Amino acid sequence: MLGLQYFRFEELWTPMFLFGMAAIVILYYYLIGPWREKNAPEADAATKLQKFMFVSAAIMFYMVHGGPLNLLGHLMFTFHMVNMSVSYLVVPPLVLLGVPSFLWRKIFSAPFWKKLSFMMHPIICLLLFNILFSVYHVPIVHDYVMTHFSVHRLYYFILLVTSFMMWWQIASPVPEWSRLSDVKRMAYVFANGMLLTPACALIIFAKTSMYAIYSDPNVWVTAMGYCVSGDPSRLLESFSGPQFFNIMDVVEDQQLGGIVMKFVQEIMYGIILAYIFKQWFKREHKDDELPNTNTGTA
Repeated sequence: MLGLQYFRFEELWTPMFLFGMAAIVILYYYLIGPWREKNAPEADAATKLQKFMFVSAAIMFYMVHGGPLNLLGHLMFTFHMVNMSVSYLVVPPLVLLGVPSFLWRKIFSAPFWKKLSFMMHPIICLLLFNILFSVYHVPIVHDYVMTHFSVHRLYYFILLVTSFMMWWQIASPVPEWSRLSDVKRMAYVFANGMLLTPACALIIFAKTSMYAIYSDPNVWVTAMGYCVSGDPSRLLESFSGPQFFNIMDVVEDQQLGGIVMKFVQEIMYGIILAYIFKQWFKREHKDDELPNTNTGTA
């Protein structure tokens, strides 16, 4: 159970967050159903695959930010990296592809969005996400963010927004808004992989514990204050610190976390590369599939 039996139901499952995610899923089905039929009847209906991707993204996002994985992320660095991987490498492309293009057009139809269009330049999106993600894993930054609630929420929100901006360039849900050709999108994926590698390598090859919240009981208790009710210092009366819950050595846990991050990154980028290549291949061979209309005799 990895120590989860020591925590209360509401600490493990965060009911209010669950209700919030359920409301988002209900709103999604309303928008692609009754709202579309009334306001955009000419738009294509959401496919079963799109519905599956969106609901899957909602479930995963809940699990890593409101479910048991959120709590486990404060006990073991490996689970923290699972949460980061799911939040910023898995959920955004699923949401982008799961929401029908007519909804994206409606959401960004307001004129004021054009004033912010410069922020969607592919290079800006590429650098913003990767710099913010890499800086977050600098030990002093990571420990500060994890132990200051307002900063924690703000930094995670900005990371989520920039991850959507970055993934938009790759999995553009509105074809006519895409700024990159298929070949450039594939290069963009490779660039993302290269920029994330140093942060992963730093974690994987470190020989000592880098993050105080997984080795210092007092820092850990401060971070746990966002997961448990009441005075978090009570945890030290029963447990020695995060090591009590960790089934591995702190450094081994840290290294495994870096490996998990790199593994998920490679899997997701591999899948998206295959998706882009498939789209490119279909477009390049579309003319070959058309019937030949010039077969008549002169």
